[in-house]
Amino acid sequence: MSEIDYGPLAGLNGSWKGDKGKDESPEPDGIEKNDYTETIHFTPAGDVDNAETQELTAIHYHLEVHRIPDGKAIHNQTGYWIWDAESQLVMHEFSIPRAVAVIAGGVYRGETDDDGNIVIEVSAELGHPDWQIIQSPFMQKNALTTHFSQRLTIGPSRLAYSQTTLVDIYGRKSFSHTDQNELKPL
Repeated sequence: MSEIDYGPLAGLNGSWKGDKGKDESPEPDGIEKNDYTETIHFTPAGDVDNAETQELTAIHYHLEVHRIPDGKAIHNQTGYWIWDAESQLVMHEFSIPRAVAVIAGGVYRGETDDDGNIVIEVSAELGHPDWQIIQSPFMQKNALTTHFSQRLTIGPSRLAYSQTTLVDIYGRKSFSHTDQNELKPL
């Protein structure tokens, strides 16, 4: 039996926690800013064959976000990080319980930061032919997500990300909902 190649995603496996989260989200009368704590559990999902020709490896995850200081849950998400070694594609597939699902992707070319940590960038856009955003009729009418981009940095004892979601909401076009956090292994 051969070793499963998770490529640049191999360092994700395990549980991570961070309390440096910063969120800026839309409110009817402006912007809501929240500091948050976050826990993410990554579990190897193994290899997957698509149509007997595409070989993928996947890591399942579940994350929960709680606002500081009241501990209220403000976000819950589940999905997969997927690696296609042949095409050097990284894919981030996830859904949130607001009837929104995203399949974001990007080519990984061995990018690292100044400390040698792996850097992955993925994005999706409403109507994009490859990397798409799907949402319920209610969300399309009231809180339309038009773009998602994420930068993930993976190191041996550090996982960090920054992401931007553009949303048409409360009569404003392309509101920039941003999140960032730095997590450590549990």
